[in-house]
Amino acid sequence: MSTEEKPADLVLEGGGVLGIAHVGAVSVFLEHGYRFERVAGTSAGAVVGSLIAAGMPHDRLRPVMDDLNYRGLLDRTNLAKIPIVGTPAAVLFKAGVCKGDQLREWLGNRLHELGVETFEQLKLPPDPRDGLEDYQRYKLVVITADVTSGRIARLPWDYQRLYGLDPDKQRVVDAVRASMSIPYLFEPFKLRHATGTSRFVDGGVLSAFPIDAFDRRDGKQPRWPTFGIKLIPPLPKADTKLLPWVRLLHRVPAAHLFEQIAATMIVGHDQTYLDQPWVAKRAIQVDTDALNMFDFGIKKPARDFLYDHGRSAATGFLDTWDWVSYRDEYRAGPPA
Repeated sequence: MSTEEKPADLVLEGGGVLGIAHVGAVSVFLEHGYRFERVAGTSAGAVVGSLIAAGMPHDRLRPVMDDLNYRGLLDRTNLAKIPIVGTPAAVLFKAGVCKGDQLREWLGNRLHELGVETFEQLKLPPDPRDGLEDYQRYKLVVITADVTSGRIARLPWDYQRLYGLDPDKQRVVDAVRASMSIPYLFEPFKLRHATGTSRFVDGGVLSAFPIDAFDRRDGKQPRWPTFGIKLIPPLPKADTKLLPWVRLLHRVPAAHLFEQIAATMIVGHDQTYLDQPWVAKRAIQVDTDALNMFDFGIKKPARDFLYDHGRSAATGFLDTWDWVSYRDEYRAGPPA
């Protein structure tokens, strides 16, 4: 175990219950002496990322995630509980079968234990060396999709610019709830602001793996690396696992095409990034192909599998990674 503390930024991909693998990968980085200055996450990555940004010790992170009742997160709405017609009615009239209140309560309690309620507690001090704008000075940024306006929302960065809200006063758990609103499984999260109400769904619809979230735009070299942990297998393997309920439609002509299009919407955008050398140099791909991201009844052996594979992927990555080649690829890659 390294005693030298090394700063880094962290990006965590969404992936439902596969997010357990994030915990395994992160544990290896911490054992190697890395300290995460900022964390970006989508959906499950936002859940784990919020706990890391709030300062949860890594030896507590695994027990906390392992003890989570994943099946209990599927808190069906009263409408969805009606036999036979409830589920389609909930999708039609509520745009979601589950409320998402259980995750919100569980995560809110964990953050409260760490002394974090609003983004004010995750604010970074000014530092002229980092090239950050004032609106970016937070330890956590959560990616979600604003379907009312049809764009990515980066919270808390966009609270003021898009919605006229003070980011310091917004609850961290609400941003995470917005990011994990898997379409039609969970009801969209609603944000009320001066000009109306915006609805948010899972950030993976537009960017499940926001690997460039912390890239500098001033043309200068990064002060430390960004590491990204990726969970969802590349297409085409991912298409039948991302939307398992769509398999029921395979008896309908062209339904499989719909499934592939939906999967491409979630994975394809970020998969294009992975083809770039400057991204591959900082992306850790965890082998999760044997598991379904929507298996909320996941058993302990599968949880252990994910944790161990996260550790294995991070260990293999760090065995060959070096700072000099990282900076060379970075210089050749992202836009100034």
